[in-house]
Amino acid sequence: MLLFNIDGEISAIGNICLHKGGPLSEGKVEKKYDGYYVTCPWHGWEYNVKTGAAPPGFGDQQAVYDTLVKDNKIFASTLPRVLPLKAEHKDNPLQDLAELRYESTRSSLNILGISCTNMNQNLPRKSTSDEALQDALGYGSEKYNASTVLLKLSDLEFRHCEGYYSRNEQACTWPCSISEMDSNDGMNEVYRKLILWADILVLSTPIRWGNASSLYYKMAERLNCVQNQTTLQDRVLVKNKVASFIITGGQDNIQQVAGQMMVFFTELGFSLPPFAFVGWSRGWTAEDMGHNVKLFLKSRYVKRSVRDLIDNDIKLLRQLKGDPCVHIASPQPKISEAPSKIKIDNDGTPND
Repeated sequence: MLLFNIDGEISAIGNICLHKGGPLSEGKVEKKYDGYYVTCPWHGWEYNVKTGAAPPGFGDQQAVYDTLVKDNKIFASTLPRVLPLKAEHKDNPLQDLAELRYESTRSSLNILGISCTNMNQNLPRKSTSDEALQDALGYGSEKYNASTVLLKLSDLEFRHCEGYYSRNEQACTWPCSISEMDSNDGMNEVYRKLILWADILVLSTPIRWGNASSLYYKMAERLNCVQNQTTLQDRVLVKNKVASFIITGGQDNIQQVAGQMMVFFTELGFSLPPFAFVGWSRGWTAEDMGHNVKLFLKSRYVKRSVRDLIDNDIKLLRQLKGDPCVHIASPQPKISEAPSKIKIDNDGTPND
């Protein structure tokens, strides 16, 4: 129960947010819409402090308790006068994600390309990482009759991760909390293609100051909701999928970029083939960037290596699908193993 004192008038509503169980008592009270509302600190759901109702146009109803002030004491009813009600939404645009309606099968061959270059769309020019990725997808389609999809992150408008996990581990949800707030968020297309559709991921990025592009990290942070399902629910969303990478830059730091991405995607559940990345760099002294694309397009190495990359991806995928994993045991930490969950006996030993 949560008590409010607004201009001397006492009211009481339920303290647990109907969305994901956030504590309204840690929220913010503001005058808006048709009265005073408290905002849940987890994801921003709002309730009228007197009526317990959601803002106009929404059907959620928080529990409401009767209050009485007598002899400078506040009394509240044990049972709510108005029962809580979480509104049902008949048409959930994220139902396919919530139910994990996988489109990949034992016989599918779906290759997803994700381009992380961040060029101005109004000033079109060639991107070495993007060109190599398109060559790889074209080869997979032509030689193996694979279904291919190219997602350019620069074409997708999506919000940065807003760090709900940092507030409470249960506040980071699947589908992503931001996706629930905005079903048009561009990451939803990434979730659908990466988690539900793809058998193989080929991700390309330019090198920016020795690292992958900022767009890559923006996407990676929003994939926290995928990894957290392993931690929170002991549920691995990514199974029997392969990942590989294309990394290009005017200067060298290819192995460091590859190392971060390889570790990250294995943490999500992807498998890596031997020689899981292709790199292109002309070295520290190659500052004549005006010639970079021209030399890249002439490179025999690039043309050959992206084909080898796809060949290795498909060989590994065939092995995985020949003996697919139904359940994957993850060595990652589980919420049940967190220090706060472990009881300590009087002698100082853990007691399960």
